[in-house]
Amino acid sequence: MTHAATDSPSADTRAVVDPATYETGPPLAALARLRDRHAVVWVDEPALHGQPAGPGFWLVLRHADVERVMKDPATFSSWLGATQVRDATDLPFARRMMLNTDPPDHARLRRLLNRSFTPRAVAALTAAVESSAAGLVDRMLAGPEVVDVARDVAADLPLLTLAEVLGVPAEDRWLMYDWSNRVIGWQDPDYATSSHFDGSTGTELAREALRLRPEPGPDGRMPDPRTAAGMPDLYGYARLLAEHKRAAPGDDVMSLLLAQVDGADGSVSDAEFESMFWLFAVAGNETLRNGLPGGLIALLQHPDAMAELRADPSLLPGAVEEMLRWWTPVMVFRRTATRDVELAGQQVAAGDKVVVSFTAANRDPGVFADPDAFDLRRSPNPHLTFGHGPHFCLGAQLARVQMRALIGQLVGRTRTLEAAGEPVLLRSAFQRGVKRLPVRWTA
Repeated sequence: MTHAATDSPSADTRAVVDPATYETGPPLAALARLRDRHAVVWVDEPALHGQPAGPGFWLVLRHADVERVMKDPATFSSWLGATQVRDATDLPFARRMMLNTDPPDHARLRRLLNRSFTPRAVAALTAAVESSAAGLVDRMLAGPEVVDVARDVAADLPLLTLAEVLGVPAEDRWLMYDWSNRVIGWQDPDYATSSHFDGSTGTELAREALRLRPEPGPDGRMPDPRTAAGMPDLYGYARLLAEHKRAAPGDDVMSLLLAQVDGADGSVSDAEFESMFWLFAVAGNETLRNGLPGGLIALLQHPDAMAELRADPSLLPGAVEEMLRWWTPVMVFRRTATRDVELAGQQVAAGDKVVVSFTAANRDPGVFADPDAFDLRRSPNPHLTFGHGPHFCLGAQLARVQMRALIGQLVGRTRTLEAAGEPVLLRSAFQRGVKRLPVRWTA
C-alpha cells in the first residue's frame, strides 16, 4: 500500500519515532502540531541507532480515536503483530504473553488473575505499600540532604510491592530492576546491559537465575529482550518460583493463581505463569517506577501546586490523576489492523501497524482544557494512562495506591523539596523513563 498521499511534516514524525528525542522529553510540540492537522498520520520507521528500518505505522493522536482502537480488538489486534512498535524478531514467542493476546484467550487469563486478587490479598498489599513508602522516606530523611529520588526512593517501592504480589523474597527484588532495565531500556546504552544485582545477598533461586543471565555479544549488545533468548534468567527464575509455590504455597497473588484448578477457565500452565511473571515483574514495575518520579517532577516544576498540596492533603487523589495524565509513563502501544478499515477518515489496510499515542491523547484540547497546564483540581480527568478497553491495566488501582502513599509521604514529611540538578531521562520512544532525579530536601 502507498502512504505518500499524507501531508505529515517529516521533521515532526522523525522526532516522534527517534528514541534519542526522548532523552530531553517527549516531542510535545511536534505531537500537538500533528494532532491539530491529522487525527491519524503515517510515520516512517527509518534505521536508527543500530536498529533496522521498519515498515512504518499509523499514529493515532486524538483521545476518541485512541479509545476506539483500544476497545476494538476484533479490528485492532494485540496478537497479530504483538504490541511493541518495532516488529518482534520472535513473534511466536511474543504471542505467548498475555499482553499480546486477544479475546477469548486474554479474557480467560484476566479472569484467573482477577480471582487471585482477593479482598484479603488487596488489603494486605495496601497495608504493605503504605508501610514500605513510610520506610523509604524514613531512609531518605536519615541520609544526605540531596537524594536521587528516581534510583534511591521511587525505584524501590514498586519492587517491594511486586515482591509481595509475586511472592518473591525481598532480597531478590533488585533482579526485577535489572530485568525492567533490559526490557524497557533496550534502546538506551545505560540500561540495555543492566546487571546491578550480583546475587551475593539473594536466595539460591536468584543465584540459579543469574547463572542463566546472557552476556553482551562482540558488538556490546545483549540479545533482544523480547525473545526467549534475551531473558533466560527471568524465565528460569519464574520456573523455579512456580515449583516452589506449588510445593509450599503462600498468601501472595501468584500462589493463589497457581492453586486454581477448578472451573471453566482451567488452571495456569507453566508457560502462562512465566509470561504473567514477566508482565508483573517488568510492566508492573516500570510504569510506576517512572510515574512516581514523573509526578514529583510535575510538583518540582509547579511549586505553587506543591504548596497547595502541602496545605491541603485532601487534594492528593486528584493530584495523582493529574500526575499520571501530565507525565504519561507509557507513551504508545501498538495494534495491527485485522481488516481494511477507515479510522478518522484515513484508510487503514489489513496488516498495517496502528500505534496509539497516549501522550498526545492525554493532551487533546478537545477533551482537556488548557491541556499543557498541571492542574491539581482538574475534573473530570479521563486520561488514558492505564489504557482503555479489554487491556485496561490490571494494576491500575495498586499503582494509584503506591503513588498516593509515596507522594503523600514525600510532601507531608518535608518542608521543602527542590530540584538539585536536571533529571536524566531514558532513551526510549515507548516509556517516559526517569533514570536520575536529584532532589534537595529539608525535613
